[in-house]
Amino acid sequence: MRGTTSHTAPSGTPDVLVLGGGLIGLVTAWRAARRGLRVTVLDPEPGGGAAQVAAGMLAAVTELHYGEETLLNLNLASAARYPAFVAELEEASGLDVGHRACGTLAVALDADDRAHLRELHALQQRCGLRSEWLTGRECRRLEPMLAPSVRGGVRVDGDHQIDPRRLAAALLRACAHTRVTFLRTTARRLLAAGGRATGAATADGGEVTAGQTVLALGSRSGTLDGVPAHVPVPVRPVKGQVLRLRMPASRGPGGAFLSRTVRAVVRGGALYLVPRENGELVVGATSEELGWDTTVTAGGVYELLRDAHELVPGVTELPLAETVAGLRPGSPDNAPLLGPTKLPGLHLATGHHRNGVLLTPVTGDVMAGLLADGELPPLARAFTPGRFATSPAFEPQEQTA
Repeated sequence: MRGTTSHTAPSGTPDVLVLGGGLIGLVTAWRAARRGLRVTVLDPEPGGGAAQVAAGMLAAVTELHYGEETLLNLNLASAARYPAFVAELEEASGLDVGHRACGTLAVALDADDRAHLRELHALQQRCGLRSEWLTGRECRRLEPMLAPSVRGGVRVDGDHQIDPRRLAAALLRACAHTRVTFLRTTARRLLAAGGRATGAATADGGEVTAGQTVLALGSRSGTLDGVPAHVPVPVRPVKGQVLRLRMPASRGPGGAFLSRTVRAVVRGGALYLVPRENGELVVGATSEELGWDTTVTAGGVYELLRDAHELVPGVTELPLAETVAGLRPGSPDNAPLLGPTKLPGLHLATGHHRNGVLLTPVTGDVMAGLLADGELPPLARAFTPGRFATSPAFEPQEQTA
């Protein structure tokens, strides 16, 4: 093409081009490179995006929702891989990713919430999941900072946490050590020739060609030009506002402010408080269908602090360190799109919605297996993009500056 620059990996045309350098793009690139493939990642700020906002709950059990039993199996498979994944990644990168096996406590603040939580606990039991019902007094014994109004709760020792920002940094370092090539520019349009995807045109006027292309642009995945109409990418942005507070070193004799992740439904909205070992307390998150808006609003901050205060009254005494908003990549069924599309050479790894951090290990394994061997593992076959092929036409919003 006249007037353009051809971008390729130093050793020639890459085997795989990954569009997007968030957690999902990075883990896909790292795992594929470990399988011996030459990988290029296209992203102006790799390691950014939702990873800089997410709380990092690895909550396959407490995130269970009615009608999402199929997704539960994928979530559980990924949660089971996390300890080995963390050990391998920390060895490969030399960085600590902030993984904590601290458990999660989901609590109810009134009679209606208690009844709903009882039903959720029964569903967990029917699904064979390990969770324990506690009285309000037993909840406060575990977490003394909880409000006296807590009526009951569900203890899940197997739901852990990780620091997504440190996870992203470790994946970046691991990719560098496996000689993944990074091109710090934006994918503008998908390229195709001869009935198959061949790479992408970039915002700086260049082109990158590759044997296989992975679309992993998070909430922007549905906006890439050049994707054929018969290849649906029904991914939309779902805004979430999050607060980061600073906890005291201790609260009473040997007691932490919070020792585990605490979750609740307050005024019909999900709320979580995630305590980090470094003294950070993550409070979130709103869920707003507002397109590409990432403004932190006074109303969003107020609602989070108000609801957190009802759950843990002492939270309003803590210093407010950061307010931030990000975009989750939502799909019509809240489950990811993983695998090949009807356009040969184009694969999707997107639409993880609220489970992107949790699903990072299994997504890396699934995509690397597909890219290296041409086979999609059985546990991922329910999440292929083809399940939306007969859906009504999806028209993503245009992203504006």
